[in-house]
Amino acid sequence: MSSSTLIGFSFSSVSRPTLTMLLAGKMAVVTGGGSGIGRAICQRLANHGAKLVVADMNKDAAIETVDILGASNKHSAFSCDVSKSDDVAKLYEFALEQNKSPPGIVVNCAGITRDSTLLKMSEKNFDDVVAVNLKGVHLVTQVFARSAVSNISPLSVVNVSSIVGKVGNFGQCNYAATKAAVVAFGKSAAKELALKGVRVNTVMPGFIRTSMTAAMPEKVLTNICAQVPMGRMGEPDEIADAVLFLASDMSSYMTGATIEVTGGLHM
Repeated sequence: MSSSTLIGFSFSSVSRPTLTMLLAGKMAVVTGGGSGIGRAICQRLANHGAKLVVADMNKDAAIETVDILGASNKHSAFSCDVSKSDDVAKLYEFALEQNKSPPGIVVNCAGITRDSTLLKMSEKNFDDVVAVNLKGVHLVTQVFARSAVSNISPLSVVNVSSIVGKVGNFGQCNYAATKAAVVAFGKSAAKELALKGVRVNTVMPGFIRTSMTAAMPEKVLTNICAQVPMGRMGEPDEIADAVLFLASDMSSYMTGATIEVTGGLHM
């Protein structure tokens, strides 16, 4: 018996997206969209036709991203602390006002670091990182997934983790723990929501060239690149490409997956 008989349709009967304008007609909410990887993600999604809500704790940075995207009447900026449920609820209401229907894409990219060795780390620094990097992912995913399920509207959630969540890093017990938890959260949410039209996937970046790494001494950067099989750091656009794939229907049969974009580091 063929698979098409078992499930009622053949793969060839499913409409497949083209490689241009993958997100035409869709709205995407991106947290942490005011800079770095988050901004690159906004640019890539907008280039493929998505209408963006750029959320960031720094509203000026979010506005700057919207200005970079162009078509300011299409995209919008919103100030949001993802660790606060009231802020996240307001973000949802704002997104709904912009589109009159639930967004089809949510990217959890907001994140902070408060680095310190385990023996010296303060409780506040630990809690602050957990609040944004993990609780924030939970709050944002929860409110938009609830809406998608109640409205019978498909949703793709993409969470941004880090290779540090896989292998740990000196001075980042708090950050590494949250980034590992984001992967586990994504798999659990994916299992709960798979039959409800909501996909949840994760991108795990390696060492990526950002303003933070630009401030590092050249010797440190050289040592980092020496650890990477591909011999270089990644670019924010390369993370954005992976997010685009997971956000779009190109990954329609994927949920609970984690894509490592690391140049082969720690494979």
